[in-house]
Order: sequence, then C-alpha cells, then structure tokens
Amino acid sequence: MTTEKPFLYVVVCAAGIAGDVGRLITAARELRWDVGVIATPQGLGFIDAEAVEAQTGHPIRSAWRSPGDPRPLPPPDAIAVAPATFNTINKWAAGIADTLALGILCEAYGLGIPTAALPYVNAAMASHPAYSRSLEQLREMGVLMGSYRPHRPKAEGGADRFRWEEALELLAPVIPARR
Repeated sequence: MTTEKPFLYVVVCAAGIAGDVGRLITAARELRWDVGVIATPQGLGFIDAEAVEAQTGHPIRSAWRSPGDPRPLPPPDAIAVAPATFNTINKWAAGIADTLALGILCEAYGLGIPTAALPYVNAAMASHPAYSRSLEQLREMGVLMGSYRPHRPKAEGGADRFRWEEALELLAPVIPARR
C-alpha cells in the first residue's frame, strides 16, 4: 500500500474523551496527513468505529493480524497517542507490548518514528509514583509529551482543556516538510 501523503497513526486509548478523536483526524487531514487509527482493545468501546473509519477511509486496527494477512495500513511517518491513558503510558514505558497498540508504540522507538503523546489522566492516578517515572522514561526515549494537566477524579474530566491539535504541533518540528 502506498500513499503520497505522509501517514499518521493515531493511537486511541480508553478514556471518556476518546469519542472526540475525530477532531485530531480532521486537523491532521487539513495539514495533508493521511490517518489510520489504532485503538487499544478497551479504547474501541469509547469511539464510534464506523464514523472513524468513514472519516479516515481506513479500517481501525486493534488486534494483531494473522501471518500472511495483508497490512491494512501503510507504515507510519509519525504517531500521535491521544488520549494516552495511565495504563498505556505505564505499560509503554515498561516495554510491555501485550496489545497491538502497545506493540506498535514499543517498536516505534526502535524504528525512530516520531511520536507525540497527549496524556489524559486524573490527579489521583497521576500521583502514583509509577506515572511520573513512566513520563520521564518516555521523554528520555524521545516521546514528545503534551501539556495537559491532570483533572480532578470523578469530575467528568477536563475535556474542555484537552487540545487534540497539540499532537500535530509537537510533531511539526520533527517531521520533514511536506509538499
């Protein structure tokens, strides 16, 4: 599969705001990116898969493909993890690749694929010592980290403060100029 546009993987995790991922897809397409979505298994339940597939023109990937099956998406030029949950951040930093999404993220480091993450966690979870260590580990690996500040637990999150487009802003300096 070839494409003239650069290809962006958007990794979507299980968070209440995941249903708004279309905002990031729209912003990326306006910047002439082709987009494919990789959802964590739990993340699938937080998005409208039919709408996302219609918007991107590609199937959502969530599970490993069988050997010999064709690759449904081209290799990524960059990856945006949005929203990046507590679980995904900690597993990714620890090198745990027990889902397709985490496998892609762990492999991206070794392939040198520019990756931005927009964490979305509540303050109680963010206070766990593993979280700050994981963020630091990911930064040391070159992951570009978003500026979202944790929201109060059980307070319906901070969807109004979550800037989907920040992923593209973070990636812009590290992606070669596009035609």
